[in-house]
Amino acid sequence: MHGYLITFFTQKNREQDGMPLADWIIEEARKIGVRGATLFSGQEGFGHDGRFHSDNYFDFEDKPQLVTMALTHDECDCLLSRLQAKQLRIFYTKSRVEFGFTS
Repeated sequence: MHGYLITFFTQKNREQDGMPLADWIIEEARKIGVRGATLFSGQEGFGHDGRFHSDNYFDFEDKPQLVTMALTHDECDCLLSRLQAKQLRIFYTKSRVEFGFTS
């Protein structure tokens, strides 16, 4: 199957509709029938504004998070449309991929 590998970059302290943004993205993906997604928590990084984000004692809520999933073309269009409808500004990467299961 061909589609996209998409990764969203956010921080733990960002919220949407009363829940962490990363969890919200995963829930939206479930609603449209995406078969799986993975949430990664990073130790440190910096954003487009140059601000440092880390998982440390003083700034635990600001740790970087990535949500990644393999999507069909239609799933990708639908998910991005949902994000746009909420007027969310989230950095993402999207790459064309082939995906499937081994036998």
